Amino acid sequence: YCLPTSSPPLDVISEGVGELSLVIDTEVAKKACQKVLQKVKFLKADGELSSANSEPVLVNGTAHPSEEEAEPVKNVRRRQKNNSSKQSWLLRLFESKLFDISMAISYLYNSKEPGVQAYIGNRLFSFRNEDVDFYLPQLLNMYIHMDEDVGDAIKPYVVHRCRQSINFSLQCAWLLGAYSSDMHISTQRHSRGTKLRKLILSDELKPSSQRIRREMPEHSLSPSKRTHQRSKSDATVSISLSSNLKRTASNPKVETSQDELEAGTPVRLTPQREFIKSLMGIGKRLATLPTKEQKTQRLISELSLLNHKLPARVWLPTAGFDHHVVRVPHTQAVVLNSKDKAPYLIYVEVLECENFETSSVPVRIPETRIRSTRSVENLPDCGITPDQRASSFSTVPNYDNDDEAWSVDDIGELQVELPEIHTNSCDNISQFSVDSITSQESKEPIFIAAGDIRRRLSEQLAHTPTTFKRDPEDPSAVALKEPWQEKVRRIREGTPYGHLPNWRLLSVIVKCGDDLRQELLAYQVLKQLQIIWEQERVPLWIKPYKILVISSDSGMIEPVVNAVSIHQVKKQSQLSLLDYFRQEHGNYNTEEFLTAQRNFVQSCAGYCLICYLLQVKDRHNGNILLDSEGHIIHIDFGFILSSSPRNLGFETSAFKLTSEFVDVMGGLDGDMFNYYRMLMLQGLIAARKHMEKVIQIVEIMHQGSQLPCFHGSSTIRNLKERFHMNLTEEQLQVLVEQMVDGSMRSITTKLYDGFQYLTNGIM
Repeated sequence: YCLPTSSPPLDVISEGVGELSLVIDTEVAKKACQKVLQKVKFLKADGELSSANSEPVLVNGTAHPSEEEAEPVKNVRRRQKNNSSKQSWLLRLFESKLFDISMAISYLYNSKEPGVQAYIGNRLFSFRNEDVDFYLPQLLNMYIHMDEDVGDAIKPYVVHRCRQSINFSLQCAWLLGAYSSDMHISTQRHSRGTKLRKLILSDELKPSSQRIRREMPEHSLSPSKRTHQRSKSDATVSISLSSNLKRTASNPKVETSQDELEAGTPVRLTPQREFIKSLMGIGKRLATLPTKEQKTQRLISELSLLNHKLPARVWLPTAGFDHHVVRVPHTQAVVLNSKDKAPYLIYVEVLECENFETSSVPVRIPETRIRSTRSVENLPDCGITPDQRASSFSTVPNYDNDDEAWSVDDIGELQVELPEIHTNSCDNISQFSVDSITSQESKEPIFIAAGDIRRRLSEQLAHTPTTFKRDPEDPSAVALKEPWQEKVRRIREGTPYGHLPNWRLLSVIVKCGDDLRQELLAYQVLKQLQIIWEQERVPLWIKPYKILVISSDSGMIEPVVNAVSIHQVKKQSQLSLLDYFRQEHGNYNTEEFLTAQRNFVQSCAGYCLICYLLQVKDRHNGNILLDSEGHIIHIDFGFILSSSPRNLGFETSAFKLTSEFVDVMGGLDGDMFNYYRMLMLQGLIAARKHMEKVIQIVEIMHQGSQLPCFHGSSTIRNLKERFHMNLTEEQLQVLVEQMVDGSMRSITTKLYDGFQYLTNGIM
């Protein structure tokens, strides 16, 4: 059904460079939605009326319907009134404060009315960006695999956000590629998802202000801004990128002249894409080497070369703030445990900024110069000219055929605006010195309470955490055991950028050859359950870590800091879990031990519920971390829902609860074990109150998916059954008791741990 001609269109989208426009008005969308719904309902009612009517009966010369025909007419009118009432209630819900992004996604997925779908598509603009970003996999999966009405409702929002953000553009492109990969190759090539991905990567979705700046004639620039000379690497990038562009309707002049060639070059997205591609390339090359030692050596060498291209307008997408990457401390990188592949962990030095797209890229500070620097005067000038910066990049050796594309700043932006010069950004005074100066200038006396003095003394006398020995077979153990703050301090002292106040240290795990789409699904479920438990005030603790899907076989993972696997704990300490707890946190009655024990119980209960609801398998001790505060954290959600490793038939219990875990809780008769049981019950009651929010995350991703976790036709039905909506709370308590007892006595859990020890050496 078409919208009435009197109302303006909801949106007009075309894929040309100059034609693409976007006008969104939620009021107009709301009215259009109402009219569409009314028209649909009334047309249906009219059709039923016309079919119900037949030749009227003449009574005293006046036409009257017969008694048999009068009843259907009344029913149609009653239905018409009910439809109008239902429609009114639906709009009242949409306009209420209760209507959140979760409801919007649910109606978008379940509604068959084009008017409702169009309205929801426009309502997306009214939600916070971060709330919609959480459901981005669901939105794009619906766009790829559902009908055109849903796709037409979603596209305006996606296009609008892509105009605003490079980061959002690339995440959409990566997800569209990954979730289209399950389609047949012939269908995939011409699918709607592939077309949108190409549109995004062609960089036609630039903000209008950038298009205007790029189209400015050269003579309009001031003399000082025209003096920037293109470096050799700048030219190389433009030629290499433009040679890959084909003549299309949206880019008809791509081969006509050099200037137009450069204008068609997607330099806005290229630096970050090439940076990510370089990291993935390293992972692929590491996988070909036989031993951990060789992999580690090669990793350090590769990252050392990578540093020659930094700083650049690149960033880590897993971080929660804007920044530019300035350096990778290559000697700190480690290869992680994996039998067949070579995932690796790197630490990345960044400088926080207001906006990574518009803020000036930091100037490179050579390593050799910083070592001889002893004063502020000897530090490199932070107001270096673009010419000097360009020449420094033109001499960088090319080592992986990416033409150094990502190390080159956006030339158009450089010509329009020069980087701001902050004289104080080169300040090399340490934070300690600043604190000292501040305290000397202060005239107010400083008072320290006696209790604070006692607390500080007791902290100093407290038992310091143990360190791990270097293990050639497991080089990551030492790196992961080192406290994060100690690592930050140590790396900051040895870097030429450490004196800058906006310096930060980040870390990321790079994975090649692994499909992280299931990991992303698990992250979304964990995050949703975490929010539910916080809302319901259930003190369960879980740690969802961010997942970035790059393709169907590569991605990045946010590492859990200050945590090592239970396998590493047992191998390095040769102690039971309880004895290790005492070694790390003191004796049973100390406050530190009791706090760590409570943390262990709250996290163990949380992850037991996660493992039960999602049917998480492959729960050996290499996939369960223990952090410095006593929490356990489950990692590696490659086997969830309908899939299990090699279908061996192990791990038939609801979740992993070993005797060692129970010992840390204080034994079967201890108060903390009873607390654990209570948390399990409270957590399940809270989760089933909000079951639909969890189900829809999984159900939407089931659409068109070939992932192993969705094998079989009963995945969603079985997931719903595990929430036990038909049980009373008393019956649910009995069920929890049975699951806990069964998991403790599970022979298959012990068998699987034994199998992992014999085959992979995991303790």
